[in-house]
Amino acid sequence: MKQQTDNRRRDFFKRSALTLGGGFALSSFNFYVPKQSREKGDIVGHGDFKYRVNKEWGQQDPAKVPVRDCHEMVQDRQGRLILLTNEVKNNIIIYDRSGKVLKTWTLDLPGAHGLTITEEGGEERLFITDSELHVVYKTTLDGKVLMKLEYPKESYVYADHTKFKPTEVAMAPNGDFYVADGYGEYWVIQYNSKGEYIRHFGGKGDGESQLNCAHGVVVDQRDPSNPVLLVTSRSANELKTFTLDGKYIKTIKFPGSSICRPVIKGDYLYFAVIVTESWWAYDGAIIVLDKQNQVVSAPGAATPEYKDGVLKKLVYDQKTFLNPHDVCVDQDENLYIPQWYSGKTYPVMLERV
Repeated sequence: MKQQTDNRRRDFFKRSALTLGGGFALSSFNFYVPKQSREKGDIVGHGDFKYRVNKEWGQQDPAKVPVRDCHEMVQDRQGRLILLTNEVKNNIIIYDRSGKVLKTWTLDLPGAHGLTITEEGGEERLFITDSELHVVYKTTLDGKVLMKLEYPKESYVYADHTKFKPTEVAMAPNGDFYVADGYGEYWVIQYNSKGEYIRHFGGKGDGESQLNCAHGVVVDQRDPSNPVLLVTSRSANELKTFTLDGKYIKTIKFPGSSICRPVIKGDYLYFAVIVTESWWAYDGAIIVLDKQNQVVSAPGAATPEYKDGVLKKLVYDQKTFLNPHDVCVDQDENLYIPQWYSGKTYPVMLERV
């Protein structure tokens, strides 16, 4: 039922009137709104992971820098913050850390969803997925397309391209990458660095190695001797662990929490929880896990509790977030939270205190 609701919600908000194109446009902006004082804003979070909320960070003139749903965000080596939105006028918005927009560009993607930054030959690259156009792009930081992947015919698990609705990309240490088909058939597809198909695993179902909305994926190298793949099974409120060649290891449960992609910074793992109660009202929180995958903080929710070793359902605070979709962690461990279906709001900043 949860997945049916998820699908209905996505279908409801499709923008059928958008005009698609194949190129990209680049522009620069100097306009930005003065930011909220650091002395203002609620304190959220728990233990050593507390944050001051700044909802004014990144706000722009929507006539000049519009957004629709803000999906994901990464930081480059220069410290710039790169936001992905499904607004076709500017799929990519690049901020400095004060929240000022430095530039924007677009690939005219109406279903832009996943944004991953990686390095190749000393140069930073972006992987961008579009779940409506059924494609994955690799680009430069300025928007030049270097690779375009369509549905993996070689896998023989797709009737046609429309069944492939990619939501995320993760990079392996050897240059392979994994594409999560989070809104399609829920496969995770592994490619080599050239974009050549290697294998697929996961797939739709309730088995221990199967997935229910394979929304996000990341390679976890917190144990350098044993890197593993983490895949969110969002509608099942679960995180599943696989070897890098797709063999199932274990499941971690997050009751009542529809978790988006896993994000790793140092020894800690972060999730946006897009929904705890209802897809039809503003909701959500952030959770922070330690190296043992225990929740140590839940900004936007009540104090996390365990009973008999099992995490109890999070209780949303009803004020901090409007359906958070991702977490970007900067070098000072501040958090930047893009939000989906939030009234076209810009990212929220959580300043580490």
